[in-house]
Amino acid sequence: MSFNATDHQHIRWNPLKGDWVLVSPHRMKRPWTGQVEKLNEQDRPEFDPKNPLCPGVTRPNGDVNPQYTSTFIFNNDFPALLEEVPEPPPSDNPLFRSAAAKGTCKVMCFSPKSNVTIPIMSIEEMRQVINTWVEELQELGKKFKWVQIFENKGEAMGCSNPHPHCQIWASSFLPNEAAAKDRNMMNYKITMGTNLLLDYAKQEEEKNERIVVSNNDWLALVPYWAVWPYETMIIPRTRHILRMTDLTDDEKTSLADIMKKLTTKYDNLFECSFPYSMGFHGAPTGPGCEGEDFDHWQFHAIYFPPLLRSATVKKHMVGYEMLANCQRDLTAEQAAERLRSLPDTHYKRKN
Repeated sequence: MSFNATDHQHIRWNPLKGDWVLVSPHRMKRPWTGQVEKLNEQDRPEFDPKNPLCPGVTRPNGDVNPQYTSTFIFNNDFPALLEEVPEPPPSDNPLFRSAAAKGTCKVMCFSPKSNVTIPIMSIEEMRQVINTWVEELQELGKKFKWVQIFENKGEAMGCSNPHPHCQIWASSFLPNEAAAKDRNMMNYKITMGTNLLLDYAKQEEEKNERIVVSNNDWLALVPYWAVWPYETMIIPRTRHILRMTDLTDDEKTSLADIMKKLTTKYDNLFECSFPYSMGFHGAPTGPGCEGEDFDHWQFHAIYFPPLLRSATVKKHMVGYEMLANCQRDLTAEQAAERLRSLPDTHYKRKN
């Protein structure tokens, strides 16, 4: 018997994080007897006077939102990071270490309308979102080492407010995921003499097995090492880009285009507003980074959606995943093919 990646279990290496994922494609053939949930996706109004993210509404802290017409950004009313806080005392005990953690947290609304999402928004509206991200990264990047832009979409990802929005957390320290990527991309550059994600994009385009959508500047693909069933990554096709602030006007427009195309595929997969957590990773910023060589970095976006079999059946990271090793059933190639074959027109706009 010869190895077949769609039938036989194997492990795949993630060069960005430096760990493995167990792929068990034969498990997709088993009958499903697990949890089944009722999908409750109701039409939302364009404006909800009780929603604290809508224009003109009073938030829990007493502040009143302006009558904004495009994007709107404000300091998180319940931030996980603050700038002015005492620092923990130094410790020489290797088992009980702590360090200072300072930062700021912001909330950014994509649109004044509560009933839209990225796949429904226009390219022009998404361009304004990207412009605002760039402005925030420029401003916060002057002061903080890491600026994490991320969106939690849907109740399945713990999003408590359906209004289209994201969060921006800036920190004085390099978070674990960023530190792992920094280390592994640096090691690849030292060993191979080239950029990891530039090499990866070139080879993915040559293989054309895991690409979902593409345009002149970007590839949206299911990574070879993906953990979540329909996990994807957006990476530049050929240009070396350290940070979002380095994008040209054309690249901002094409980024808006590919984000819209990818999330449309997501929604069409199970004909629902597809939940996910997504975010952007680029080279570190802040004081002290100006003279450092971050040539090993490449700007990219990551999407982590939980759905597996339908709009109501999720992949749960439990048991083996929590205690031993990340594991997936659907291969990256199978996931890419399913997404790629879906219509480009959103299911709500087919008619």
